[in-house]
Amino acid sequence: MSLDRYYTLGRSGLRVSPLALGAMTFGEEWGWGAAEDTARALFDRYLDAGGNFIDTADMYTEGSSEALLGRFVEEAGVRDRVVLATKFTYNAQPGNPNAGGNGRKNILRAVEGSLRRLRTDYIDLYLLHTWDRLTPAEEVVRTLDDLVRAGKIRYAGLSDVPAWYAARAQTYAEAHALSPLVNLQLEYSLVERHIEHEFVPLATELGLGITAWSPLAMGLLSGKYRPSRDGGTGEGRLAVVSGRPGFDRFTERNWRIVGALEAVAQELGRPMAQVALNWVATQPGVGSVIVGATKLAQLEDNLAALDFTLPEPLRVRLDEASRPEAPFPYYMFADAQQAMIHGGAQVGSKPAGYAPPVFVAQG
Repeated sequence: MSLDRYYTLGRSGLRVSPLALGAMTFGEEWGWGAAEDTARALFDRYLDAGGNFIDTADMYTEGSSEALLGRFVEEAGVRDRVVLATKFTYNAQPGNPNAGGNGRKNILRAVEGSLRRLRTDYIDLYLLHTWDRLTPAEEVVRTLDDLVRAGKIRYAGLSDVPAWYAARAQTYAEAHALSPLVNLQLEYSLVERHIEHEFVPLATELGLGITAWSPLAMGLLSGKYRPSRDGGTGEGRLAVVSGRPGFDRFTERNWRIVGALEAVAQELGRPMAQVALNWVATQPGVGSVIVGATKLAQLEDNLAALDFTLPEPLRVRLDEASRPEAPFPYYMFADAQQAMIHGGAQVGSKPAGYAPPVFVAQG
């Protein structure tokens, strides 16, 4: 699976690379990230490798990410080649509640700012960044459909929302013949696998391709942290955020996962980051994996993640080491419970490509 072998995103005709370039590191306004010359080198190398899918957001590095990316695309003359994805939600004017969130007023404000910074008259993929707990899904879908019809965006999707919200939004779009959503952008890695319970079946059923963010678990799976070397401790940027709700990576479970990844990587003769990325990229429902870097060497390493096949026995070892506990009601759907439901009979959907036998008349 090479970078220039493209796949359609969800139930759409949009072709994207299996690895997307994450531009959250473009700019130094947040105190970390890549300076302009380094960001340009990352951009150029990704395109040279055959990649076409680049992800950013209006709030990344306070708008510098979009601005740098827009300049790079314009100067390289590759607007028709690249698929630009950006996002809205986060507030741009503290104290003004309508300069953030997912209401129609803010979406229409935000899209104009992104178009200006990206130096383009259309956005290929426009995403709601985070659920605001207020705006009805119907309002979001109607507004995104208006933007498609106006030619300001080509496709739309959702990031970091509850599964019920995504299902309601897509069902509403289908029921009212509006532009369907084609993408769910969600955190997914060996460390964070909770989307498998609800989001992966939802995406498969309703035609949304998943793009995975933080596939290296904020760097925990990058190879920088190794139980065999560090003894189950860590430092650096992860140590700063670890302990915050949703960001605690230094746990006993996670160190077991890192240990299993280290062992599998050694057996394959591959860097840990490549093995972790390969696992995510080849999981059901995943259309593309977002990789970010602050150094060219990091990107080079990540781009090689698709150059090998992860043997099934080693995949099973990673699966078993990282499998999350099934909460209610998902443990009710296990094989043993299903056997009770179906009376022990083998029951399931027809396999992909199944067709009834064709009988040809003789004579």
